[in-house]
Amino acid sequence: MTTIHVQVPATTANIGAGFDCLGAALSLHNQFQFRLTGESEPFFSLELVGADVETQKLEATADNLLYRAFAKVFETLGQPVPHVNIAIDLKVPLSRGLGSSATAIVGGLVGANALARSPLGQREIMNLAIEMEGHPDNVVPALLGGCQLSVNHRQDWVICPWAWHENVVPVVAIPDFELSTEEARAVLPQQYARAQAIFNASRLGLLPHGLAQNNPEYLTAALDDQIHQPYRKNLIKGYEQVQQAAIAAGAYGMVISGAGPTLLALATPENASQVATAMQTAWEGIGVKAIAHVLEIDQRGTVIL
Repeated sequence: MTTIHVQVPATTANIGAGFDCLGAALSLHNQFQFRLTGESEPFFSLELVGADVETQKLEATADNLLYRAFAKVFETLGQPVPHVNIAIDLKVPLSRGLGSSATAIVGGLVGANALARSPLGQREIMNLAIEMEGHPDNVVPALLGGCQLSVNHRQDWVICPWAWHENVVPVVAIPDFELSTEEARAVLPQQYARAQAIFNASRLGLLPHGLAQNNPEYLTAALDDQIHQPYRKNLIKGYEQVQQAAIAAGAYGMVISGAGPTLLALATPENASQVATAMQTAWEGIGVKAIAHVLEIDQRGTVIL
């Protein structure tokens, strides 16, 4: 076997109170084709499917995150890294809070493992992905699918899947500007008040019941947060206007997706389209180009096609 196709979903992390520990896979995907090449070929080459502004930012260098993940598997196995051509069909935009780096890490690891005849199990791949990303909230649902809570315990990870009712519809509004994770982390305080910790703990306890039961009262209360969103929202032009528009259109609430700037609203099947239109229109009303999608939770995670 010399060619493998891998599909990895976008992810939305935090979902309000679940900062750095909670994430869900979405029905928006990147696809990667890994093709082993000969020693006379470059050690790494890229093909960009449907090249646009996003794909033009990618380079075929040893620092490329996708290639680093690919190489990580062979280095872990103590094997030489084979020369490879990788074709990328990019649907998850870069630096928008939708787990684009997680798709690269998980895609590279899974593709390399498949080409190496799958010596690593899913748990080993997951641990490598968390090691590379530095936190679990995107890479775990990207690999496993669904909504996943990740808890670090005794130098290992406890992964707890959360049920997500099919009538709780994720709506994402993606602006045309970027926000780096580093910048979004830099604005966070080093310490928090006890009241803030209690505020978030109570909401994180309520959120899984709201998601599983499709309970409007629970969801409306649970989507609030005092750990990261009050500080990060100032980095996102139009945050207040988009939030007001989403709620006015019937959303249970709105949160920052990952580090942003993408904004995630939870809606019903009946009003999801209206919520998407309202969020996009609110951004466009202040001069920000944006696109909104009504999505589903991807329950499959990463798959080999």
